[in-house]
Amino acid sequence: MKRSRIGGVWVAAVVFAFVLLLLLIFVLQNGQRAEVSFLGAHGTLPMGVALLLAAVFGVLLVALPGTARIVQLRMLGRPGTRPGGPAGSGPTPPSTTGIARVPLPPRPTREDG
Repeated sequence: MKRSRIGGVWVAAVVFAFVLLLLLIFVLQNGQRAEVSFLGAHGTLPMGVALLLAAVFGVLLVALPGTARIVQLRMLGRPGTRPGGPAGSGPTPPSTTGIARVPLPPRPTREDG
């Protein structure tokens, strides 16, 4: 019997709600004030909020360069898009038949022989 997509969506929604509940409990239990300084800005935040913000910025610090690298690799993988020039410039791509292409020497003309 096939499972419907709706069941998977509900499971994901319940898991997401549980994670949000755990984060809310974390923030509420860590309410003592903490001094925060960043690039010359100073302030106080609840400890739970400060730790949560630090975790979010840490994830972004890893995710943004990783996403940029994935996009860069996908751009290189598309046919017709080569860095450094228009499509068709540069070396020819390898043959898909598995047979290597070897350039032939020029044919002799009647004047040569």
